[in-house]
Amino acid sequence: MFPLSVCIIAKNEEAHLEECLKRLVPYGFEIVFTDTGSTDQTLSVAQKYTDRIFHFDWCDDFSAARNFCMEKASHDWILSIDCDEYIETIDISALGRCMDKHPDCAGRILIRNRFLRNGQTSFEQTRVSRLANRRYFHFTGAVHEQLERRDKRAKAVYDAPVTILHVGYDETEADMQEKCHRNIALLTAQLDREGPDPYLYFQLGQCWRRLGETEKAFASFDAGLSMEVDPSLDYVKTMVESYGYTLLDLKRNQEALGLSELYDVFALRADFVFLMGLIYMNNCLFDDAIEQFKKASTMEEFAVDGVNSYLANYNIGVIYECTGHIPEARIYYKKCGGYAPALERLKVLS
Repeated sequence: MFPLSVCIIAKNEEAHLEECLKRLVPYGFEIVFTDTGSTDQTLSVAQKYTDRIFHFDWCDDFSAARNFCMEKASHDWILSIDCDEYIETIDISALGRCMDKHPDCAGRILIRNRFLRNGQTSFEQTRVSRLANRRYFHFTGAVHEQLERRDKRAKAVYDAPVTILHVGYDETEADMQEKCHRNIALLTAQLDREGPDPYLYFQLGQCWRRLGETEKAFASFDAGLSMEVDPSLDYVKTMVESYGYTLLDLKRNQEALGLSELYDVFALRADFVFLMGLIYMNNCLFDDAIEQFKKASTMEEFAVDGVNSYLANYNIGVIYECTGHIPEARIYYKKCGGYAPALERLKVLS
């Protein structure tokens, strides 16, 4: 058996758990499952794949549940995943080398979030620290928990050769709202206990944004970005971008132009460059917008699917169409491949 335990906590996850566990089986990992009070068939599903099943009395603290689950593992090396996260690829040989080379560092796995945009399936990818040796690490935070060193030293990270598909955003609108309201309560309580924290403000802003509470989302992002943050961290990059989109949602287009002052720091991945294209577009600075969209389409690093390809090309097409440059618009709509809105515009223009 590979010396790694996969730790999973769950409550009423029968809809996702079977696929999650089925994909783990070929790797021979120990599966440690902790239930926090399921009333559906979650436990019955888990019993088909592991006998390492435990119960944890829910206390509104995801870190406490994850740490409990880690303690029950037979191995010190832990990979923590959720029931709605399905293994796509793991390079076992490379994983073993990483564990040998980085014994006291946290491994960041690649998570691909699946969601619907304009009626089409799209993906957003991010790296999250989920692989670590429990002798050095534990989880902290009541919600959107993070791995932190037990000795409080700065966390060193590396990219682990693990890719996971997250399907949790497939949930119904009612489920999404319920989860967001739950997380807002937990995040607010943690802020009240521990004081201002940029990561907590970021997560709070993301929740408000999903609920359509744009003013509250803006206030949360603004509070987080008013604090000292490390621009190299993925969540900080996303917070800056979410802040920009929130300004556009609020029609504060001219204010959003202020993000150009951060260009040299954050224009290292296509998402920020694409956002600047939208900001220029909303301020009728069309030449500047086209320049940014074209630049985004050449970049390799990205988080949201399409910002460096079909979405960038589509917006160039829209600008050309709206400014009367129809042949150029057709060229860029054709570059979008099977993107439905672009195909629709091509029908109209033909």
